[in-house]
Amino acid sequence: MIWDRRRRFDDVKPTVPPVNSFADVLEGAPVMALLIDAGRGVIDANDAARTFFEIDHERLPASLVEVTLEARLVDVLAAAETDAETHLVHHRRIVRCKLVPGPRPGQTLMFLADVTELRRLATVRQEFVANLVHELKTPLTSLRLAAESLLGDPAPKDRLRFAERVVKEADLLTKIIDNLRQLGDIEAKSMALEATQFDLGELVRESVVRIGIDRPVNTDIPASLTITTDRPKLVQALDNLLDNAAKFSPPGTPIDVHAEIAGDEVRVSVRDRGPGISPEHWSRVFERFYKVDRARPREAGGFGLGLAITKHLVQLLGGRIWTETARDGGQVFTIALPRNS
Repeated sequence: MIWDRRRRFDDVKPTVPPVNSFADVLEGAPVMALLIDAGRGVIDANDAARTFFEIDHERLPASLVEVTLEARLVDVLAAAETDAETHLVHHRRIVRCKLVPGPRPGQTLMFLADVTELRRLATVRQEFVANLVHELKTPLTSLRLAAESLLGDPAPKDRLRFAERVVKEADLLTKIIDNLRQLGDIEAKSMALEATQFDLGELVRESVVRIGIDRPVNTDIPASLTITTDRPKLVQALDNLLDNAAKFSPPGTPIDVHAEIAGDEVRVSVRDRGPGISPEHWSRVFERFYKVDRARPREAGGFGLGLAITKHLVQLLGGRIWTETARDGGQVFTIALPRNS
């Protein structure tokens, strides 16, 4: 009897509900999926694809171009490459496409993954390495030339000049390394924040004196304007902006520092009287080693890390930073921080 019961139990086949291979399996997939027929018409699309291409499911089936507004996807389909990458013109994105046979003869499943950000990061990384090599190569070349000159036993006055050059280039290399290490610490969020309340006008005046700017600095800061944030980090960010303004302004022209309360933010702006920056560079000036004018000597314009550090410091403080051209000339950099962090 026991054997018979087991046999009868084993003979029972569990009932499995029918599964629509596309709608049920691919609907919640993290990549876009389009089911395409032999005539290049879209039969179905999963949630990710409908959201990205703004597809009205009730209008399917429809042609691939009509559904996606992207003729390049038709080219990918026509080329029959199982794995390809293309730029979407209408959506301005880069997608990786993978083609596999559909559930029925003549059908194709097109999977698409948005790789725009990955490609951007790869480009940034490549540019960073290239710029770092360029910035290190110049002082290292100068360092080697000075050292080789010292090996030639030059006259005492020349020996001193070459030795000073060695020290100068070594200090520059140290500064680059220190700045890169600081950027790494900020991005890794390993820097602790110590918020205190202080007078913003007093901080600005102290920065101007400490940096020793060789030009007039006009300040427009409300009396007793206080802010609660990490003072040393704000000092460094402001110092970088003041130093940057001094470097890119004609000799003797003033720098303007303006502060105001805007809602829950305190905004501090630093304006120079330089030639200004074209709008296409405004977002990129905060990238590491990015220079608007690469022909500008290093001594005059630095090596492109000050604004990157400033941006990361401001973000660490919970704020934001941007730049724009002043109405009557020059460039303005603005830091916006929460008034009470």
